[in-house]
Amino acid sequence: MENIQQLKDYLTQPRFITIISHRNPDGDAIGSSLGLYHFLNKFGHTVRVILPSEYPANFAWMKDADEITIFDIEQDPSRELVEKSDVIFCLDFNALDRIDKLGETVNFSKAQKVLIDHHLDPEPFADFVLSDTTASSTCELIYHFISMLDEKSKMDKTISDCLYTGIVTDTGSFKFSTSPRLFRVVADLVEFGADDYVVQDRIFNCMSEKQLRILGHCLYNQMEVLPEFNAGIIVLTKKDYEEFDIQRGDTEGIVNYILSMKGMKMAAFITEQPTIVKISLRSKGDFSVQEIASKYFKGGGHKNASGGFSFKSLHWVVTKLKSVLPEYKDRLNALEVG
Repeated sequence: MENIQQLKDYLTQPRFITIISHRNPDGDAIGSSLGLYHFLNKFGHTVRVILPSEYPANFAWMKDADEITIFDIEQDPSRELVEKSDVIFCLDFNALDRIDKLGETVNFSKAQKVLIDHHLDPEPFADFVLSDTTASSTCELIYHFISMLDEKSKMDKTISDCLYTGIVTDTGSFKFSTSPRLFRVVADLVEFGADDYVVQDRIFNCMSEKQLRILGHCLYNQMEVLPEFNAGIIVLTKKDYEEFDIQRGDTEGIVNYILSMKGMKMAAFITEQPTIVKISLRSKGDFSVQEIASKYFKGGGHKNASGGFSFKSLHWVVTKLKSVLPEYKDRLNALEVG
């Protein structure tokens, strides 16, 4: 991060700070936001966290998660927090449209804006930028940010558990986006008190009976395997959402089950929402689903985990994905598979 000393000097005085992450927050969004929140609180700042939409229930255990302001529920209070801010930290997103209508308020705010993110092509809206696409997660970057401030002595178990949460979820429990640098960070977090077993147990072993039945339905009834492409697709319709009363977070991680099959290199999870069709893509190894998401579905993300959307029909999205797979057949078949 350039001009880190300038930001460090600015933060020597108590400030009103708002931390914002993206819509449909995942473990990295929540973990980085709350990790930074607990860190900044140690310096006498007044700190608030805003998320555009509600977070999945399996992250509710995190300390002070119940203090997060949800823009969808409290729009005016959210805007007031942004407008009174001295500093706004923008975490785990690269463009203001990722925070929906809240982006307009942030854009016009006179606050100092700090972007910490690991996605491609960040928009130039921030005064201070820590952007690294080789990082596993924004939580990893928050740890590096704390190191840049020479304040690792302020690390504790609460901060470490938050940052570990984002790392373990964004790497699929250390299956992708890993590096020697990341494991050195994780070792430090464990030394500072992060509890690997407890964190992973709280994140991954809290499914309800309903969620297990949804998973069973997806794998038995809604999954299509395309062996010629080493790929699989799961599709959920509006009828499925009604029949199983599917709510936010109920389908989290289902797309990854396709990749647990021997030989699979790419997985797609396509859902029919009330006004939009969403597609989540996952892959193994060097095959990039980010290219497919950005080229055909107005999306993006990471090499092994990306997403997109379409305002066209569910049938169109499924057909479109299948029609572009032959373009990648040689690359998929050339890759070693498990």
